[in-house]
Amino acid sequence: MVIDLRNILAKFAILTVVFILAGRLNQPLQETNAQPVQSCEWGLHFEKDGSIPIPNMSDDILNPLGAYFHGNTDEKVLYITFDAGYENGCTAPILDALKKHSAPAAFFLVGPYIEENPLLVERMVAEGHTVGNHSYNHPDMTTKTKEEFLQQLEKTAAAYKNIMGTEMPKFYRPPEGKFTTENLKWAQEAGYTTVLWSSAYVDWNNNSQPSHDYAFEKIAQRTFDGAVFLLHSTSKTNAEILDRQLTLWENAGYRFGDISELAEENTK
Repeated sequence: MVIDLRNILAKFAILTVVFILAGRLNQPLQETNAQPVQSCEWGLHFEKDGSIPIPNMSDDILNPLGAYFHGNTDEKVLYITFDAGYENGCTAPILDALKKHSAPAAFFLVGPYIEENPLLVERMVAEGHTVGNHSYNHPDMTTKTKEEFLQQLEKTAAAYKNIMGTEMPKFYRPPEGKFTTENLKWAQEAGYTTVLWSSAYVDWNNNSQPSHDYAFEKIAQRTFDGAVFLLHSTSKTNAEILDRQLTLWENAGYRFGDISELAEENTK
């Protein structure tokens, strides 16, 4: 009997291809449908005064990952948030103004701030404000592994619990507004809502604080229904103008909302 070696090798090659293709077809769907990781340094384009700005990452991407930058744009509501990496004496007058107007705010704090300023943190909570997680030491979170990312949040949450005796509210703001879609997913899996912002002005440079007139003008330009304001509690200007600014907003018919509303408002 004559064996046709070439015919046997050809059939073997065909069977090999069939098995490889069958293996690929049986791969889980989530691998073939996986979305690429996107990196973002949060930015906004203000086209028109008094209207919602255009972000560099849309609600369609952010909201499913538990991230929000505005509330209900059909309601006269504002969300006041502060970031703080250290204390310089401006927080107490800011809290005084908020208390005078019964205005809730969110303070996004780093770990050392919580550890070094327990009385201020206790006052924030006692007066109805939310203390959010701004990482432990304000790194670029886009460079972190999942383990390192979660450690940043967990260490700050532990500092809060050590002072307050309760769990830290699950709200997160990325340091410097830098994040990846993977970061947002990790935060969401850990139970966090990521709170970005839709309105801000250059108030953070303590060596060059804006004038009162400049601050009022910029804030007015960036006020719109559902705005989430990012202010810095280290700003001397903010400490000096907040009482009047809250009055201006109230006279314009605005109420001050709690950031816990953001997820619900973005799903209506």
